[in-house]
Amino acid sequence: MIMEQTVVDVADNSGARAVRCFKIMGGSFHTYGKVGDVVVGSAIKVLPGGEIAKGEIVRGVIVRTKSPVRREDGSFVKFDHNAIVLIQPDGNPRGTRIFGAVPRELRYKNYMRIVSLAVEVV
Repeated sequence: MIMEQTVVDVADNSGARAVRCFKIMGGSFHTYGKVGDVVVGSAIKVLPGGEIAKGEIVRGVIVRTKSPVRREDGSFVKFDHNAIVLIQPDGNPRGTRIFGAVPRELRYKNYMRIVSLAVEVV
């Protein structure tokens, strides 16, 4: 689960490497984020010459969490690192490539563009 002040990795080639989350979108009582939730954060580690500057406010979709995600069939899926994919205001990803695996639950949240760009869907 992702909460405020969590530092997450960026799983795309938008230019940011790490983002500190400061808001989980979805209402005032939405304190923890899970796979498929939108977060707002600040870029704290960036690549030089990238399109995103250090300190820039960005939005992203959570694509990987360390805490397990329970599926309807009773199985669980979890990852080694917390990661997000940065998105534009219309919901499309800012980068053109997505690194690493993404869970199938993003398909149910209508992030089909992220699923299609991903290397592996688990």
